[in-house]
Amino acid sequence: MKAAELGRAGMGELVIPDPSLYRAGIPIEILYKMNETELIEAPKPKGKEGGCMGRGSSLRVLLFRISVGGKRRGLRNKIVSISLISLLAILVLHGLAMAQAPTDYKAQTVRTPDGLSISVQEWGNPAGPEILFIHGFAQSHLSWVKQTRSDLAKTFRMITYDNRGHGESDKPFDPSYYKESKRWADEVQTVIDGLKLKRPVLVGWSYGGRIISDYLTIYGQEKISGINYVDATTNSDPNLKLFGPGAALLGPMGSDNLEVNIAATRQFLRLCTAAPLSQEDFEMMLAFNMVCPAKVRAGMSGRTAQYGAALSKVRIPVLVTHGKDEQVVLGAMAEYTANAIQGARLSWYANAGHCTFWENPQRFNTELAQLVKEANVR
Repeated sequence: MKAAELGRAGMGELVIPDPSLYRAGIPIEILYKMNETELIEAPKPKGKEGGCMGRGSSLRVLLFRISVGGKRRGLRNKIVSISLISLLAILVLHGLAMAQAPTDYKAQTVRTPDGLSISVQEWGNPAGPEILFIHGFAQSHLSWVKQTRSDLAKTFRMITYDNRGHGESDKPFDPSYYKESKRWADEVQTVIDGLKLKRPVLVGWSYGGRIISDYLTIYGQEKISGINYVDATTNSDPNLKLFGPGAALLGPMGSDNLEVNIAATRQFLRLCTAAPLSQEDFEMMLAFNMVCPAKVRAGMSGRTAQYGAALSKVRIPVLVTHGKDEQVVLGAMAEYTANAIQGARLSWYANAGHCTFWENPQRFNTELAQLVKEANVR
């Protein structure tokens, strides 16, 4: 029976029993022994009439070990009863530690020219037209689950990845890794080459729009078939009113003061949608936002966006998707992007903010599918 190692604390190494021994909702009492060297299997618990274990139960509990710094300290073979709160905490942590990875995507890793390991996920129909999703500032590949786990998966080969400094990718603290257009562009090309993509449609949300524009600046449009700018940034001209109150929180989100950082991130997420997120969605987004370190966020800040020349050369199909109730990247940005690209189509979403793909996924997915099909006819 294999135990899951959850980590190390000051007291030693904690190992938790196999989750198959637990049954949700059964308030069983878990015992543990402290032993310096080995896992111990406890004697069979005695069943009690009407008790939760049931009379004649044959359950044998694999107990866990704490190795106490090589010193005995009189703890050997000591049995301790865990409180209900502690038990619940153990079950939650153990469930997280033992949870099996999702099976609806193939996880891969590619390495950029500047030496970073980038976490990539492949979803959907491996023989279908290709879509490459690029998330925004402090986000992750999980931002796109309403696309990757939708009916789009039946038709399209979809690729997500965690940008440098985000999610499961490498997170160097040196700001030079985040200041140069070429590094961001090379990262996109590395994913395209590593996954052997054949002219994918690029979908860039928020800061992801800058990354697409970096790519156009360095590589041009020859290796892609279309673009969807989603609530995206393509210009940083301070003389234009392009950013709303949500953008003002990006600075505090890069604070080394954890309390300030968390408070700013929470407020940023609240301003990202026209209607409040569900508690479950908010908690998930806050969690993967906080995976992006403060030093990475600070390193990404202050980079100018001068992409007019690159945008003017684009001749592939482009869709500009934008929420009418934006409080992060204002509608003027969408109008600028659509006007800068010949033939670009602008799609406004009523009752949506900075997360159109999350707030109205059915419409978003339909329009994205249409764009990809158009791009692949050419």
